[in-house]
Amino acid sequence: MALLDSRRLTGPSLLLDGPGAIVEVGLSLASGGVEQPRADEAVIALWRERARALLAAVGWGGERLAARRHAAGLSLAFSAPLDALYAATAVAEEAWRATAAILAGRPEPPSEATVAHLAAAIEAERRPALAALAAAAASRGVAFLWDDEQATVGLGTGSATWPVVELPSPGEVDWGLVHDVPVALVTGTNGKTTTVRLLAAIAAAAGRVAGHTSTDRVVVGGETLERGDYSGPGGARNLLRDRRVEIGILETARGGVLRRGLAVAAADAAAVTNVAADHLGEYGIDDLADLAAAKLVPVRAVRPGGAAILNAEDPELVRRGPAAARCPLVWFALDAENPILAAHLAAGGAAADLAGDDLMLAGGGRRRRVTRLADVPIAFGGAARYNAANALAAAAVAQAMGLPDAAISRGLAAVAGSPEDNPGRANLWDLGGVRILLDYAHNPHGLAALLELAAALPATRRLLLLGQAGDRDDASLRELAAVAWSLHPDHVIVKELPSMLRGRGLGEVPAVLEDELRRRGAPPAALSRAASDLAAVEQALAWGRPGDLLVLLVHTDRDAVLACLAEAGAHPAGP
Repeated sequence: MALLDSRRLTGPSLLLDGPGAIVEVGLSLASGGVEQPRADEAVIALWRERARALLAAVGWGGERLAARRHAAGLSLAFSAPLDALYAATAVAEEAWRATAAILAGRPEPPSEATVAHLAAAIEAERRPALAALAAAAASRGVAFLWDDEQATVGLGTGSATWPVVELPSPGEVDWGLVHDVPVALVTGTNGKTTTVRLLAAIAAAAGRVAGHTSTDRVVVGGETLERGDYSGPGGARNLLRDRRVEIGILETARGGVLRRGLAVAAADAAAVTNVAADHLGEYGIDDLADLAAAKLVPVRAVRPGGAAILNAEDPELVRRGPAAARCPLVWFALDAENPILAAHLAAGGAAADLAGDDLMLAGGGRRRRVTRLADVPIAFGGAARYNAANALAAAAVAQAMGLPDAAISRGLAAVAGSPEDNPGRANLWDLGGVRILLDYAHNPHGLAALLELAAALPATRRLLLLGQAGDRDDASLRELAAVAWSLHPDHVIVKELPSMLRGRGLGEVPAVLEDELRRRGAPPAALSRAASDLAAVEQALAWGRPGDLLVLLVHTDRDAVLACLAEAGAHPAGP
């Protein structure tokens, strides 16, 4: 039995609906070298007993406890005051130590000194002004954002922010100027970033100043404020504190939800694009059911009058989505005859689907055409089915947030799939007759969708650039290689990702990928290796000749790759 991790939860999460602390514990119960059956229920019951006793001793008797079993052990959490979360992690760790000691037959650690130490830590961390401001915001029905440096009441144009060391009393705040702006959360295994960008374009077409976060930037009104991965709660807080923002669109990644929770306690809409195997084994997420539960956390945060937008063609979302939602559901599907969507429409529900080439929306008792798929550039005339699905998700969210159909049509038409509009996602280039398809696909589900598009693009020969981070197990690497070979490319460059080894040695990931490609029938002459994204792209450009299609999966050096393409004379080519 081992304490694997201890961390704060600053917002709604997989286990709690608000702030708290969580410990991850490993349960490897071995005796004499023989693995023993795990007694999860007994361990959880004992932990609950010790945690409740310790919480009561430090004056936190009313907190909520939650536990979750997974393959590696248990996740154990309890709610805690937002102004004492660092101390709360110490309380959580101590509750587990007491539990582990009893399970091991050792005397329980001395409690009097422990309680005194924890109480002192809580008192040292407490910020009564922070707690008072949070309570005042809650009583007025407006959002409250905080971190170690700043606290905010309201969102966007209605926000007011102060350093946590200089907080006003609730009576000093001009609450008449404080209000929230509409917020949409977008999550899913694939398609999050593109859906967020489509939504931002729709909001802009409606004349609203949109702010959006994604895995590569923070943007307000078309201006990029920060570059990097801002799909977690930190990026969301930064965006929602910007007083220009009239509507917030937040890419909400699984990792941020599991590590810290959501940045906002409530949202007006949440969309889940899909659930597919990726990052399994992290934070106790072992299978698709677990992953779906994590992806549905944003849905739980939607206000009763909001909407949860779910993919009707995703089995896990169909199975688990309705139970997670506390608000009306909106289903979207590429197939208008999808039984879940059809039944929902028959019952008068809101939905988005395709009727031939027409993108349809249903809501308010009527179903109507919003635009044609041919007028959605990133759908490549329907060849990029996954982007057609992203467009449906974006249209459904926009409808739920009250944006007009005309703006939805203009916004979907405005995202051309160029490196400027949707960097790193299905960007098509031309270099003297060599076509280049640049994308971020990084898991089997995403790669399979991209390769459908690649197969639809005419080419004399096809090259694929393939690589993966080191935190995937061998089975996941082999699945990725198997999907890659389904394109039957004429050449595959297997790349190293030196900045994403994540515990593996140099050459280890490429070796597994190459072995599976050979096992699938790739001849040795069709395989080569490169030391980085940029080196692989340079090698691909040297291989290509007019009529070829180069499918470049770029994960770490996108800016350098884009500069390389421009220097070589490549220019963006419309779908």
